[in-house]
Amino acid sequence: MKKQNFEIAVAESNIDWTGRKVTGSHFGTIAIKEGSLAVNEGKLAGGRFVIDTTSIRILDVTDPATNDQFAGHLASEDFFASAQYPEAVFQITAVNNNHVEGDLTIKGITHPIGFDALVTVAGDTLKAAGKIVVDRTLYGIKFRSGNFFKNLGDTLIYNDFDLNVTLTAKAN
Repeated sequence: MKKQNFEIAVAESNIDWTGRKVTGSHFGTIAIKEGSLAVNEGKLAGGRFVIDTTSIRILDVTDPATNDQFAGHLASEDFFASAQYPEAVFQITAVNNNHVEGDLTIKGITHPIGFDALVTVAGDTLKAAGKIVVDRTLYGIKFRSGNFFKNLGDTLIYNDFDLNVTLTAKAN
């Protein structure tokens, strides 16, 4: 085996997100803009990918006006400030078997984060999948967080949200 570099095929890769609140949850997608992964002796060794925060879509709100309002709120300063920070970045810092450690940057704020990933390499194609649980308050996303606001009742939004990442990459 050898060292290989893989370019993420953005059209074949995606991120599904889920955010939860007291009264339920919302879910949708967010696009990967670009990225690459490094493999050494058939195992993931490093890499990074860029998330396009301007591409956030909500899939569970079917009323067009409500969906547009919600999407606009997620893009606002209350959440991802997409106009100012159109990209979020995950940079791998270490891989130990199936556990990936890295630095996640959202809104210009970087914190370490780890998760388990399933990675397979077959010929010139790499497939990877993992669930990243993000504490939004670490990145200045405090809107309706019980850590910062009291008496929110059923308007409280939980701090953690999930990113289910599925990547396909091609050797270059």
